[in-house]
Amino acid sequence: MDTLGLSTQLKVRQCSKCQGDTNFYCNTCKRDLCLQCKEKHVIDLDTIYHDVVIYREKFKYIPFRKTCVRHPNRKYRMFCDDCNYSLCRCCTEHSTHTLVDLKTAYQTKRQQYGKIIDIISKKLFNCHVLLVGIQTDIETCPPQICHHQSQQMSTKAQRLKDLIDTAVCGVKTIYRGVLIDRIQQQKRKMNRHLTHIHNYEDRYEQSANRAVQFLLFIKINRVPQIKDTPNLPQHLLLSLTEGFNMEDVEQLLMGITEIQMTTGKRQKAIKECLELTSTPVLHKTVYVGGVTRVFHISGVMSKRIWVSDADTLVFRDREGVTVDRVIDKTPLHGGIHTVNNSGELIYIDKKYNINKLSLDNETVTTLLGTTPWKPRSVYCSPVTGDMLVGMRNTGAWKHTGKVTRYDSSGQHMLTIQYNNTGNKLYSDPHYITENKNGDIIVSDALRGAVVVTERGGKHRFSYRGPPSQSSLDPWGICSDARSHILVCDYKTHTVQMIDKDGHFLCLLLTSLHRIYRPRSLNYDDRTHLLWVGSLYNNEVSVYRYKHRRYYLNDIQAKIRDRKSLKL
Repeated sequence: MDTLGLSTQLKVRQCSKCQGDTNFYCNTCKRDLCLQCKEKHVIDLDTIYHDVVIYREKFKYIPFRKTCVRHPNRKYRMFCDDCNYSLCRCCTEHSTHTLVDLKTAYQTKRQQYGKIIDIISKKLFNCHVLLVGIQTDIETCPPQICHHQSQQMSTKAQRLKDLIDTAVCGVKTIYRGVLIDRIQQQKRKMNRHLTHIHNYEDRYEQSANRAVQFLLFIKINRVPQIKDTPNLPQHLLLSLTEGFNMEDVEQLLMGITEIQMTTGKRQKAIKECLELTSTPVLHKTVYVGGVTRVFHISGVMSKRIWVSDADTLVFRDREGVTVDRVIDKTPLHGGIHTVNNSGELIYIDKKYNINKLSLDNETVTTLLGTTPWKPRSVYCSPVTGDMLVGMRNTGAWKHTGKVTRYDSSGQHMLTIQYNNTGNKLYSDPHYITENKNGDIIVSDALRGAVVVTERGGKHRFSYRGPPSQSSLDPWGICSDARSHILVCDYKTHTVQMIDKDGHFLCLLLTSLHRIYRPRSLNYDDRTHLLWVGSLYNNEVSVYRYKHRRYYLNDIQAKIRDRKSLKL
């Protein structure tokens, strides 16, 4: 008989994706996750907004094991809201204060600091990407620096060839080491920064076993300021003058500019971590009640998603349930509504006024009144807050259009109507948007083109279809995180993708992807999903055509190994 129970078998719960030990749990997809799979889970575009918690929190269990500092024979049981301090039943000096149960206080604080945990996770990913760039620089910079120095010195020192030949050898030897040392310093600083962020992540996410320690930690540290990147040197300056005896060559090198190499602050945009999938995948289909067709979609990055057909403008939740509707809208079929930075709806009404609807759907404010030019489309820039309005003349020249920029209060800023040679750019700008580089993109079906101008109004290009296609019938347009322009072509029933300079890239969506008569587009910058509305039904198809790279595994493994050594 095994009285000590030494032969009892224990079962360790394993990760749902691999054979690792379970440390976390996803409340959204109901999966057990190990540490490595959790790190991928929170940056994957399909699961980035899932609710991932410490596995113990799945059962809402908070252990009380911490002994009171003032009363060693007691355990912490309560929490003082006034003093922001944990206490036991013998801490009578807090009896007149607001006391709450320790479990309740812990859950409240965890919920309060949930957003900070999400921010830290995103910063970790961005820092990992930066570290990859630094590692690449260490390997590629020496030959580039040597080539750059040799080329400039050869050009500027033709009269002193013998001296320069000797100097090049010395400079290469000296400054190669200097530059590598500085990049190594950047790498060490980034590693310290990553360790710092990881420590915060550990304190926040892995303190479920020590509720009191978590509450004490957030009391002392309040809200930690986690920088996106540490303050890395913003430039590297290499000069020939340090390696020479200036008294000997001062007269010979009179007027020759020093050789300098300058690099800006190291940054890595999230867009650089996105790649096109081999083929778009249908993520979900949403049926919108209250409309028969989907002529335009706006506001998909918020909880208030607006959809319109020829008669009705409705807003709904992200699953398609209609919440409210706006009846006083223009019967136009284009991009007649948009959402500003505050989440308020801006739309064109029946009298061709441009109105703003408050968040409570009670107050309507007129931003622009009726003019001889009829507004055909409207778009609010998420970067500047400016309003772009596509208009068409209602007088003798019915096929003359223009784009006007207004600030958030409705004050006129810029009018774009003609190209560099004085010819008109637009006939009927019925869809309008802004690219990530500031370009203004207009879909004009009467001209059969997507017209793109710079922020200041200078015409850049007009896209009239791929090389294999004789014409284009453009409708809904949008741009994605990599400044690609997407446009619905009514003629071929496709969604075409071009780059920011107007070069055709691909037919992103065709009938093979289960779409028919695509009419409207909207790109979600948070989840990188593409929303496509149809001309003949109230169906909105949501596609995934981008995924995030996973090339940071080696760096993450090194960080984990370093942390394990410290333990």
